Amino acid sequence: MSKLYLLFEAASGYAIFRVVEAEDVASGAGAVQSSWTEFHRFASIVKLRAFEPFSSADHALEEVTAVCENRVTPFLLEFLQGYFGSKRGQLGVSEPRFGAALQEQLGKKRLRVIADEHVQELLRNVRQHFEKYLSAEVPTSELSRAQLGLAHALSRARIQFNPHRNDTSVVQAIHLIDQLDKDINTFGMRVREWYSWHFPELVKLVNDNVLYCRLVCVIGMRPETLMEQHDEIARILGGDTELVEGVLRAARSSMGTEISPMDMIQIRLFAQRVIQMAAYREHLQSYLGHRLSLIAPSLRALLGDHVAARLIAHAGSLVNLAKYPASTVQILGAEKALFRALKQARGNRMARTPKYGLLFHSTFIAKAKQRAKGRISRYLANKVSLASRIDYFRADQLGDVFGRKLREQVEERLQFYESGVRPRRNVAVMVEALSEALASAKAEASIEIPDGAAGASLTAKTSNARLESSRPASIPREIVESTELSGSQVDEDANRISVTQDELHSRKKRRYDALNAAEETASATHHQLLIPTSEKKKKKRKHRQEHAEETSMANTI
Repeated sequence: MSKLYLLFEAASGYAIFRVVEAEDVASGAGAVQSSWTEFHRFASIVKLRAFEPFSSADHALEEVTAVCENRVTPFLLEFLQGYFGSKRGQLGVSEPRFGAALQEQLGKKRLRVIADEHVQELLRNVRQHFEKYLSAEVPTSELSRAQLGLAHALSRARIQFNPHRNDTSVVQAIHLIDQLDKDINTFGMRVREWYSWHFPELVKLVNDNVLYCRLVCVIGMRPETLMEQHDEIARILGGDTELVEGVLRAARSSMGTEISPMDMIQIRLFAQRVIQMAAYREHLQSYLGHRLSLIAPSLRALLGDHVAARLIAHAGSLVNLAKYPASTVQILGAEKALFRALKQARGNRMARTPKYGLLFHSTFIAKAKQRAKGRISRYLANKVSLASRIDYFRADQLGDVFGRKLREQVEERLQFYESGVRPRRNVAVMVEALSEALASAKAEASIEIPDGAAGASLTAKTSNARLESSRPASIPREIVESTELSGSQVDEDANRISVTQDELHSRKKRRYDALNAAEETASATHHQLLIPTSEKKKKKRKHRQEHAEETSMANTI
């Protein structure tokens, strides 16, 4: 039986253990495994053979991050090759995918990497007793501090360098706005109910909750009003003279009961809290718009802040929304109605699937007529899918140009459904968007565009400066430099996406000529094939006539 070794990744370094009693390990008996909880018995089965410490905390973070991502570092590979050399045996690891990557690097000639249940049980007990294995060389307190520090560093690194969570602020902001809307409405109704004991007529005059709370803070006790607060009430109501006079007239002749000054203080404090929540909600709305302009500018330009943020929040992230097809985006938010319709259809009954989900809150659906709502919803979902993919892959380079152009396309499609005016072709709109994007890039940075050509050349210095300005302060420069675009890459992208109107016309002309030639060839071929086909039809017709005559004569006889 081949020798079994274990590879253990600790916070302080890599360790290799040798399993001595393989028969007892393979048996997996409960009594044997329970005895492993005692260190002296487990140490007689699994012995420490080699230990390679990490040089620093950064080195430990780099190695552990590589193991989590199933990558084999040169440090680990050198350690394993130096220990095993020409030895043969089995090497047990904790993760099967990491074992596959390690097997690819080591080869299959001498060592076979495994990750079965017995290895998992052995490594679990090694983790439990690892401090005792190294107690003679390293104090237990230092090992505990190294483990805690590495855990914190790994958690911070995975949060900071996760590229798919930069839209977390958008998701949290829209959820908080929805919650604030509910709370402002609930608390505003509570202020109305409380203050209506003193001034019941004000409820019918002012419908807005925040405006009502501001008037409560100004009016207060009715006998102490009212001509003194006339200017303040007029300012709150926006100079509406008729409404101001109605409020003052109702305050003079109100049928409300009297309340104590202590009650009025509590009502005012509650109303001020509602006003503060409304002010914070407006501040949060501006913050959401700013974040969307950085994360999803095209989606924001197409749908607006609220609908775009709700789509991202419902999908979970911008990358999930970019992965969805247009058919899924169309009914996103109407999953219950969809499954209810599918369940009805399973019972051989007529079922109407939903036409839209969260897209119903878009202004385009409200503008469309009832018979065109389904069609405009499908068209809008298609544009939303394109905008989300543009934002996820090229938002830092294209901005909101494509979002504005896609919005124009949806508006033209609405006009087509209403008046029949044909919209522009999609190719023409995309060419216009690309030209505008290149023009805006030229205005922002040093771009060399030769006369008479549509290609654009962005210098590497410009692209590096743009990435440098958008780089978070906590990300090291060497990590970000690996993702920066070179000047040649930007040139290739710009030349690839740039198409002039002359090139489009020439392509259309060549395609039109090719279609005409194909039609002429097809018509000539059809004319050649038509002659024998007509002769066959004539023979069949003559045969049917002869057969009919023979049948009629037989019947007559």
